Amino acid sequence: MINPVLLRSFCLLAELGHFTRTAEQLHMTQSGVSQHIRKLEQQLETALLIRQGKSFTLTDAGRQLYERGSEILLALDALEKSVREDAAEAGVVRVLSPGSIGLKLYPQLLALQQRFEKLVIDYSFTSNEGVEAALASFDCDLGLMTRPSLLDEVYCEPIAEEALVLVTPAGFDSVAWSDLVELGFIAHPDASHHASLLLRENFPQFQHCDQFIKRGFSNQIHLILEPVARGLGFTVLPAFAVEDFSDQQRVTVHSLAVPVYETLYLSYNRQTALANRVKTVIHAVHQAL
Repeated sequence: MINPVLLRSFCLLAELGHFTRTAEQLHMTQSGVSQHIRKLEQQLETALLIRQGKSFTLTDAGRQLYERGSEILLALDALEKSVREDAAEAGVVRVLSPGSIGLKLYPQLLALQQRFEKLVIDYSFTSNEGVEAALASFDCDLGLMTRPSLLDEVYCEPIAEEALVLVTPAGFDSVAWSDLVELGFIAHPDASHHASLLLRENFPQFQHCDQFIKRGFSNQIHLILEPVARGLGFTVLPAFAVEDFSDQQRVTVHSLAVPVYETLYLSYNRQTALANRVKTVIHAVHQAL
């Protein structure tokens, strides 16, 4: 591998065409510059200069090295500048969360991106397990979860609570157990978990979701309430997902006797130093939730 220090000396010499001025810019002696060139020639096993007294010309290999080497040095300088700056308001921040949190949070992060045009929000929706796996493998910068991580390397901080709500078609002022059994259940990826948490606390008859006839299923968070709105069944969802539904008049959201909440956790990999841009997004998440 070419030593970048030697390469920098050679490219500057090729650009200036003069050993003395090159030495002055590099704060070296002329003999030091000459030594760098000799070491580079020895490493590459080819002549880079044709020396003519105090002057020189580049060999064909020298011209190739200068052209390509200059590009590499510029790229290295840009990389160093980018790493050193660690800008708080520029760069890509990869965020993962379950759907309901995302419906609440994503618009807030887009507003942040509008404030800081060089900041890029890369937001994906997945399960708690998907968030956890991505954080552990450094495939995202931040995650939101509705349970603590089971992995030691994933840090979780409780930052908010989200209510779970029972949603029926419009027209139900209240619901009894018999109403739920008659309606049937609209399922979604977290439906069994959410329903168990909420219904167990409010209906002594509840044992598991198999007590209800399954009337439908959707894994698209913004479509789960559509079959409910059409009178096909009831479901249990986090409040953020219900608030996002476009036609609230077609459904009824029920406040049950015993409220149940899910804790929301902000998560990241313990083994990484948080970049300033990630800290900016973390601050925005705290404000939004």
